Amino acid sequence: MANLTIRNLPEDLLEKLRSQSKTEKRSLNNEILMVLEKCFDLYEADVKADTFSQEAQVELWKKLAGEWDDERSAEEISADIAAHRTRGRKVDF
Repeated sequence: MANLTIRNLPEDLLEKLRSQSKTEKRSLNNEILMVLEKCFDLYEADVKADTFSQEAQVELWKKLAGEWDDERSAEEISADIAAHRTRGRKVDF
């Protein structure tokens, strides 16, 4: 396992960690590991909540298909999209 040194840790944060480690009857090191693990678990859960499965995306696109009302032809729409793209890469339709 790797070791890590944390520099410039604010004193109030260190005191919170010490207090929590006493409350939970863990060493300071183990408390820091627990806090980091919980943080990443929450982050990963949040990221997953913002993503749709492939099946859900397909269903959303199916609902949207045919709903777009535009008087222009497909060629005019494609030309408009191409004209408004940023430069830097070649786009073929």
